[in-house]
Amino acid sequence: MHELKIPEHVIERVVARAGRAHPFDVITPAKTAFVVVDMQNHFVKQGFPGEVPLARAIVPAINRLAAALRELGGQVVWIKNTTHDTRESWSTYHDWLMTPERRDRRYASMELGHEGHALWDALDVRSEDAQIVKTRFSAFIQGSSDLEAYLRGRGIDTLLIGGTATHVCCESTARDAMMLNFKVVMVADVLATYDDATHNASLSAFYSNFGDVQTVDEAIASMRRGREQAAA
Repeated sequence: MHELKIPEHVIERVVARAGRAHPFDVITPAKTAFVVVDMQNHFVKQGFPGEVPLARAIVPAINRLAAALRELGGQVVWIKNTTHDTRESWSTYHDWLMTPERRDRRYASMELGHEGHALWDALDVRSEDAQIVKTRFSAFIQGSSDLEAYLRGRGIDTLLIGGTATHVCCESTARDAMMLNFKVVMVADVLATYDDATHNASLSAFYSNFGDVQTVDEAIASMRRGREQAAA
């Protein structure tokens, strides 16, 4: 997994603004969803076009956080990216920012029903969890998915973000969630990208202005505090 390193001046800026290092250090589990982004074969399995090798290393931590949140009464949501029906609506990304060969491999690998679209088989996905398909980096941008409606319908106001890649789909989803008025925590040790520098730059940028960054242990502790306060 990545080594978390957020610069001290960033932490100081958050403390000066929010009054503490973790703005969301008390989390109500029943109003919380763990949103796991793009842990699909396309991004996790060796040899697939979007492979992020470090994504395989975060699977045990993802399963641990998912189990803890279920036990505490929260929701787990698995987000799966697809290229289905995006050839015209997202042509700039595919036709201008990729070689034709890479574009065609991406289109094929994340089509609905393809092995690449399926979730990585080591993930502990339960029947009570939700699986929601998106068609853009962010699950919240207009037309990408039904995630917002799903969460609102269940009274969710707090999101724990995990998955891959930290600086692409995860950060995009996290930023848009904050702009939609969710409380958002990017959970550092259930996120993965290509290298530590990129991972930490993404988390530092998010933490500076958009929400909180916690570890799995910190997030579980925050939820336990929230449960204790609700029971008091």
